[in-house]
Amino acid sequence: MPITTHSSDHASRSDRLAGRAACFAWAAGLTLLAGCIQETKPDELFQLTPESLRNRAMSIRTFDTASETELLSASAAVLQDLGYQVEESVHEVGYFRAVKERPASEHAHGLRRNMFFFFPLRVEVVPVALHQQLVANLVTKPINAEGTKQQVRISFYRIVWKGDGHVNREYIPPGGQYMEMIRDPEIYQQFFVKLSKAVFLEAHDM
Repeated sequence: MPITTHSSDHASRSDRLAGRAACFAWAAGLTLLAGCIQETKPDELFQLTPESLRNRAMSIRTFDTASETELLSASAAVLQDLGYQVEESVHEVGYFRAVKERPASEHAHGLRRNMFFFFPLRVEVVPVALHQQLVANLVTKPINAEGTKQQVRISFYRIVWKGDGHVNREYIPPGGQYMEMIRDPEIYQQFFVKLSKAVFLEAHDM
């Protein structure tokens, strides 16, 4: 008659628990992945959230023009004058994306020491932001049945690439990056002032 030991029961139970934990982790990973991957349609850019309501005044303008194509071309020309290069354009939906490369100088190597009489001496190396890319996403949309008024919405943000380094004992690999929105009203105002002039000149064949 076989003898079942307590150690074998414990091992079997541990295996079952480990299997369940792996299944839960796998399912949670799929749920997180499904939640992160969402298709964004061009029209959804005009569905205002509470945050975008606060930014509406600086990011959206309406123009009296029947030509969405000319408005897109004028917008691209303005951004090119500001140093951007158009990387992606989908005229069928009134969308394009432009970028501008710039060095990121607001971060630098640094040492930070905790006060020795409260904590042991510790040195932290702050990663360096070596490069940044300024990005402009622009969408146009007709807002009346006659098609004589077009709405332009533009959003500016930047992507910063960091160099390698350590923060405490955590290693930051080279090429790490983060993205942040640009909410400086002057940047949006500068773009729309230039665009308004371009649309006016185009309308009067000047």
